[in-house]
Amino acid sequence: MRNENPLITVIIPIYNIMDCLERCVSSVCAQTYRNLEILLVDDGSTDGTGALCDRLAERDGRIRVFHKENGGSSSARNLGLQKARGEYLGFVDSDDFIEPDMYERLMEQVKAGGYSIVQASRDEIDENGQKRADVCTPPEKVTFLSGEAFLRELLLHRGDCSFCTKLTARSLFGEKRFPEGELNEDFYLLVELLQETEGVCILPQQLYHVYYRMGSNTRRKERNDFSRVFVDIVKNADYVQGIVEEKYPALQKEAVRFGLYQRLDYLLHIPVGLMVREDSFYTAVKKYCRRHAADTVVSPYLTAKQKVYLLLLSAAPKTVRRLHGLTMRARGV
Repeated sequence: MRNENPLITVIIPIYNIMDCLERCVSSVCAQTYRNLEILLVDDGSTDGTGALCDRLAERDGRIRVFHKENGGSSSARNLGLQKARGEYLGFVDSDDFIEPDMYERLMEQVKAGGYSIVQASRDEIDENGQKRADVCTPPEKVTFLSGEAFLRELLLHRGDCSFCTKLTARSLFGEKRFPEGELNEDFYLLVELLQETEGVCILPQQLYHVYYRMGSNTRRKERNDFSRVFVDIVKNADYVQGIVEEKYPALQKEAVRFGLYQRLDYLLHIPVGLMVREDSFYTAVKKYCRRHAADTVVSPYLTAKQKVYLLLLSAAPKTVRRLHGLTMRARGV
């Protein structure tokens, strides 16, 4: 007989996060949906976070702690997937926190529609406790999108690829895992799963709170720093282009737009000192932009400003990058 309240496994990858971890874990423990197991995966912390995980486990019998050598967030999540017992899986980043009724609301939709993936909306909170502009605009009401329709939203940068906002059936993962040693790993795996599911149910309530602070993998802003996330987003654009060509030909224009946009992001962040012809990846990015200049001009999904940037970067990448950097510094960004 089917369990009316299936077990949810919540996986929290953890690394050197003493200042935020207790808030994060407490928000999960306080869920109104009580049938949870909470996996704290300590990814080789060196600041005492591992010991804090053990203390938190003493307070709530639903918490299990795993200590491992440092291997990155994907490695920690994959260990959680291996150890999970729940019928459904949730993920929470260790510096974020969630509303008390998040998993109850998500599970209500799972039961109502039999969905494999249900998603909450999210917001972002900065270090001063102020709400930032929404990255993804919540729908006005509970909305269901087919796998292809949700992929289209991702390609237009209107969808949320994070697994943290989602409740996902464990059976959907099968043997699929987060790619280790890469960033933008949620996008890659989600595209894989979208091909296996009927679609995604999206809730309008912002139940997941992203804590935005400098120092995280994707938010570093040191001058001369170039996070490899900008390389990985281009690689994922090529990966999804292949998926679209094979399975979703109606999304071809959106996929080309996505590839151009990701390369624009790359070119506007790479330091000028790294823009050398000996770098085969950088050279390939330039060639792609030049080859798709006509697509840039006619794309209905790129703004006029984005088109101008792409065309100018194709012609004089170092000059445009320098001017962009000066403009950003003048704005204090």
